[in-house]
Amino acid sequence: MTIKVGDKVPSAVLMQMKDGKPTPVKTDDLFAGKKVAVFALPGAFTPTCSAKHLPGFIQNADAFKAKGVDAIACVSVNDAFVMGAWGDQQGSGDKVAMLADGNGDFTKAVGLEMDGTKFGMGHRSQRYSMLVDNGVVKELNVEEPGAFAVSSAEHMLKQV
Repeated sequence: MTIKVGDKVPSAVLMQMKDGKPTPVKTDDLFAGKKVAVFALPGAFTPTCSAKHLPGFIQNADAFKAKGVDAIACVSVNDAFVMGAWGDQQGSGDKVAMLADGNGDFTKAVGLEMDGTKFGMGHRSQRYSMLVDNGVVKELNVEEPGAFAVSSAEHMLKQV
C-alpha cells in the first residue's frame, strides 16, 4: 500500500556517508520536529536524476530554507558509497542529504518500489517527492513512469 498525505512516515534506517564511512540515519530522527523536503529517484548517476532532479534541489536549497524547510533529503536504492560519490560529483554539500536505501527497505515501506529488472536495474524507487512535517506526509508527488514534472524542486516549492 502506497503512503498518502496524512500518513506517518514509517521507521527505517537509511545510510549517509559521513567522515568517509557509511553512517545510519533513522527516519524517526530525520523527521522529528522538522519540515523536510524528500525526493526519491530510480538511481544515482542516471540521466534524468543527474541532469534535472538532484540539481534542481541543490539550486533551490536556499529557497526551500526561506520557506521554512529545515532539510532536503535525496533517497535512492543505492549504497552509501555511490550516494556519497554522486553527491560529491553534483556538489550537494550540506544542501541535500544524500541518503542510501541500499536494500530498498524504506522504499518498500512507503509502497513506492518499481521493478527495473527489465533494464538491468533490479528493484528501485519510483520518482517522487514529499513534504514531511514532524514525521507526517503533507504533500506527495509521484511521477508517472518515465515522467519528470511533479517531483521537481520547482513544483515542490509551490507546495511549501
